[in-house]
Amino acid sequence: MHFFEAKTTIEAPPAAVWAVLVNGEEWPSWDSGVDGFDGVIRLGEKVTIRSHIAPGRTFPVKVTELNAPNTLTFTGGMPLGLFRGVRRYTVLPNQDDSTLFTMREEYSGAMLGMIWKSIPDLSSSFAQFADGLKERVERAG
Repeated sequence: MHFFEAKTTIEAPPAAVWAVLVNGEEWPSWDSGVDGFDGVIRLGEKVTIRSHIAPGRTFPVKVTELNAPNTLTFTGGMPLGLFRGVRRYTVLPNQDDSTLFTMREEYSGAMLGMIWKSIPDLSSSFAQFADGLKERVERAG
């Protein structure tokens, strides 16, 4: 298994972070790495994300976990489990009324070895998303 991850502390309660996180159509307004978001974040729904890091490509994923205000999970990949990506966003309270936000995507499947070589390093993209979320939530606070 391979993964990318980013974490940040946001000076706001989890409910405020959650409200911004689950409003996918607004993502491009605070994360310059997201070119577009189509769909509604609801359990079982499919959404499509367009990213600056892969111009012209779309990433259709399914909302496989939605536990407000703590966990949002998107799952995508190839049939028969040949390749699978699971992106989990966690929003957890800290003792000082701030929030620990984590974004982690794990990859698995029989074709992971071949596909991993073609996946760009998403570390900066993940950090950009976390920083953009932090800035957007704290600005609104």
